[in-house]
Amino acid sequence: MSKYDVAAYIWPAYTGDEPRSRMFWPEGMGEWQSVKNAVKKFPEHDWPRQPLWGYVNEADPYVMEMQINAAADHGVNVFIYDWYWYDRRPFLEQCLNNGYLKARNNDRVKFYLMWANHDVNQVWDIRISHQEDNIIWEAAVDRQEFERIADRLIDHYFKQPSYYTIEGKPVFMIYDLANLMKGLGGAQAVRDAFDWFRARAVEKGLPGLHLQLTLWDERNFNVSGVDGNKTATTAEIVNQLCFDSMTHYQFVHFVDVDRDYNEIMIDVTKEWERISKAYDIPYFPHISLGWDNNPRFQGFRPQVVRNNTPENVQKAFQQAKSYVDAHPNQLPLITVNSWNEWTETSYLQPDDLNGYGYLDAVKKVFGGKE
Repeated sequence: MSKYDVAAYIWPAYTGDEPRSRMFWPEGMGEWQSVKNAVKKFPEHDWPRQPLWGYVNEADPYVMEMQINAAADHGVNVFIYDWYWYDRRPFLEQCLNNGYLKARNNDRVKFYLMWANHDVNQVWDIRISHQEDNIIWEAAVDRQEFERIADRLIDHYFKQPSYYTIEGKPVFMIYDLANLMKGLGGAQAVRDAFDWFRARAVEKGLPGLHLQLTLWDERNFNVSGVDGNKTATTAEIVNQLCFDSMTHYQFVHFVDVDRDYNEIMIDVTKEWERISKAYDIPYFPHISLGWDNNPRFQGFRPQVVRNNTPENVQKAFQQAKSYVDAHPNQLPLITVNSWNEWTETSYLQPDDLNGYGYLDAVKKVFGGKE
C-alpha cells in the first residue's frame, strides 16, 4: 500500500441521469456532449480527443468499478467529488450516489467532498457560452439553508465507510469562501456556522470535522458581507474561521497558465514554499495536468497550457512528492486536477493522445495499490 494519498477531483457531469443537466447538455449524455463535439481552434491545438473508455455513464456502478480499479492500480487512492447545491436541492449527485457508492469495490479508493459553491453561469451551455455574466443559479445560501445542507452531508456521506478522514474526522472542502461569506453574512457568521457544523457532526456520532479551504491567489475578503471597506487577507480569514488545512483546485487560479508546463511548475513550487511559510495550518500540494477550456466555447479561448506531456507531469508529481517528504509532520496528501475534467483538458483518464500516460506517471512516482 502506498504511503501517499493521491486525491483526484471528479467533475460529476459525465452522466445523463440528472434531469436538470439536460438544460445544459440536451443530448442526454451530460458534458460528454461538449467533449464529443469539440473541434480544433488553432493549428497546434490537440483537439478533438477521444476517451479510450468511451463516453461512459459514470453514474453506472459497473463503470465506476472499472474506473476505481484503474485508479487504485495506478496509485490514485482518493476521489474528491465536486458537490453542488442549487435552488434548494443537490445537483449532479448521481455520479456519486449511483456510481461510486454502489460500486462493489469502492473500498479501494476513498472519497471526500468539495462543495463547489460557485454560481452557475453560461459556461456549461456552449450555445450561450459567449454571453458574459449570465447567472443561471446562485450558490450563496443563508444560515437556514446551510444547516439543511450540513445535515444532508453528515447523514448521507460523512458516515460512509469509505469517506476520507484526517485524524478520524471527515474532510470537507469549501471552494468559494467569498460566496459562502456573501450568503451567510460575513466572516463572523461563517465562523458561527462552522462552529455549529462541527458540533452537529459530534452530536450525530462523528469525532468532529476537518474543514479544508480551496486556495486561489492571495486576495482581500469582505469581512462583514455588507461593507466592502472592511476587508481581511486570506491569511487573516483562514485564522479567523479556523480552517484545518488548505490545497488548490487548479493552477489557473493562481499562476499564468498560457505557457510551457515546466515554466508553470517553477512558479507553482515557489507558491508552495511561500504558503508553507505564511500559514500555520497544513498546505497539501496540488498538481494540475493542464488547462484548456476551449471545448466549452464556440470561439477560441486563450490561456492554454503547452507541453504538458506525461513525462513533464511525472516531474511535477515528483516535486509534489518531495514537498510532502519535506513536511513529515503533516498527512502525505497530494491533490490532482483531475480525474475527468475533459472540457478543461486536465484529466488522468486515458485518451487517444497520451493513452494511459498520465496514470502511468502517477504510478511511477507514487506506486499502485495491490
